[in-house]
Amino acid sequence: MDGPVLIIVAVVVVALVVGLVLWQRSSTRPVDDTVPVAPPVRSVLGSAIRRALASGLEEATWEEIESALLAADVGVDATSDVVSSVRQSLPRAAEEARAAIRNALRAELVEADRSLELAGSPATVVVVGVNGTGKTTTIAKLAKRFQDSGKTVTLGAADTFRAAAGEQLQTWGERVGSQVVRGQEGGDPAAVAYDTVESAKARGMDVVIIDTAGRLHGKKNLMAELQKIYRVAGGDEVSEVLLVLDATAGQNGLAQVREFSDAIPISGIVLTKLDGTAKGGIVIAIERSLDVPVKLVGTGEGLDDLFDFDPDAFVDSLME
Repeated sequence: MDGPVLIIVAVVVVALVVGLVLWQRSSTRPVDDTVPVAPPVRSVLGSAIRRALASGLEEATWEEIESALLAADVGVDATSDVVSSVRQSLPRAAEEARAAIRNALRAELVEADRSLELAGSPATVVVVGVNGTGKTTTIAKLAKRFQDSGKTVTLGAADTFRAAAGEQLQTWGERVGSQVVRGQEGGDPAAVAYDTVESAKARGMDVVIIDTAGRLHGKKNLMAELQKIYRVAGGDEVSEVLLVLDATAGQNGLAQVREFSDAIPISGIVLTKLDGTAKGGIVIAIERSLDVPVKLVGTGEGLDDLFDFDPDAFVDSLME
């Protein structure tokens, strides 16, 4: 084959290759990297405020608004400050007042880093909370969240008191594809926490999530045990201590956060069942009273029903 023919063949081949590449690019669907947004809170606060403002900016209006905020679990102190702030702004119309209420509620939420810190090898997350808050389900959601981002996860079943707690976590671990370290029922929870961290280190895992017993927050001996788990898991080197809190618990949730915070340093709150409450203002009461940020929100039983907490979207949702 002479030179001109080779040149023609080469040109044809190059043209075919270029055409194929361009066709593949045009037919490839773009990757959807949109951050999921939590669905709105089913709150009655917004409608209650609209009804109150419909009668004009009278003295009785502010009493109705105060009652609506208290009914939404915003808390006595925050409610007083919100109403006082709005009145001092001297709104001239209902929409001005409503916007001022929205801004005052947003100002009650702490300015904090709400991302999850994952430092260390492995990064260790200790999850605490009373029974019935959705703690074990939240752990499974966290594991899937981390694995979806490319991290390897080991779960530690340090709730050795509740019957079948280990089996429940084992089932979730199998569903999400995470290794689970367990001990004997009734055994030493701190020993399970220690074994979990050591196993993760030996296997080169990225993240450890440790489940703990659903302690009644008034039981001091159990709180002391929680402190032991925290120490053997790494103490100050633990990346996150997340308290799982049921949004329907109302003001009782404040007592839970205080008790747990007295035992170990809570770094963030995971608020569950927010889809099933007409209140939701407990977020404001917690952050104002205890200066602990809500980091995540659970809105269902699905493994993907765990969302980053967005303060602006949350307050807008309350006011809808």
